[in-house]
Amino acid sequence: MYSDRDALYALLGDLPPRDRPVDAEFVDEQDRGSYILEILTLDLNGIEPVPAYFVKPKNASGPRPTILYNHAHGGEYKLGKEELVSGRPALQNPPYAEVLTSMGYNALCIDTWCFGHRWGRTESAIFKEMLWRGQVLWGMMVYDSIKAVDYLCTREDVDKSRIGTLGLSMGSTMAWWTAALDERISCCVDICCLTDFHALIDVRGLDSHGLYYYVPGLLKEWTTAKINALIAPRPHLALAGIYDILTPVHGLDRIDAELRRVYESLGASDAWKLVRYPCGHVETHAMRKEVVRWLKKWMG
Repeated sequence: MYSDRDALYALLGDLPPRDRPVDAEFVDEQDRGSYILEILTLDLNGIEPVPAYFVKPKNASGPRPTILYNHAHGGEYKLGKEELVSGRPALQNPPYAEVLTSMGYNALCIDTWCFGHRWGRTESAIFKEMLWRGQVLWGMMVYDSIKAVDYLCTREDVDKSRIGTLGLSMGSTMAWWTAALDERISCCVDICCLTDFHALIDVRGLDSHGLYYYVPGLLKEWTTAKINALIAPRPHLALAGIYDILTPVHGLDRIDAELRRVYESLGASDAWKLVRYPCGHVETHAMRKEVVRWLKKWMG
């Protein structure tokens, strides 16, 4: 039966087959002191290889909770997956690789299109070429993230019932899109980018996002709240800055009201939480504390 999830996925352009197999090439392993870093090259889309980092606790055994970590944009095209292990100015220290592995979790971060070791062509050039080919840049990014979940499900050290997703900014948007489209995601945490599309238009903020963000025809049937409702009743934590121009306050109000209603109707009121802080487009100490608390509560 054709579902709302299918309808949303159909807007993402001409994508490679959803059921194509994934493969991984092991490149190197490094002892990072408090955790082990695997350097990988993944075959996710059959078009170009996808460099990735997988981090895991030392001396751990058996399947573990695992986070699909989504890196931010910020115009830092050369950073990509390195954000997981090195952080970025908008994030608190220590980097999430240290935090998550100290909790007994694994984490995977891929270089998304035009970032990290996939950098070399501009975002604009990739967007334009894909448009000609009937593809959508955001769709191809989301596709890679869903296929990254496929890869995680091939690993014996991953607890397939406890795969979460987390990110800041572009990584936040990727977290809630991936969770909405892939029911294997058991927990979603988004930081500083739960943007109500219509509110962004209201405040003339469209240029605040890169070209990657825009999906043709999306607003004909979809709102940000409607996409995020596909995550329910799974746990979803959203953290926002009151002064963040990417998340207008009246848009957050609208999303929160709708998702409160959806989660309550499903008997899962405690699984949705939006927390706002007196800050801009950054993760604060209080946000980091809330992320850790939420993951411990819902992923163990």
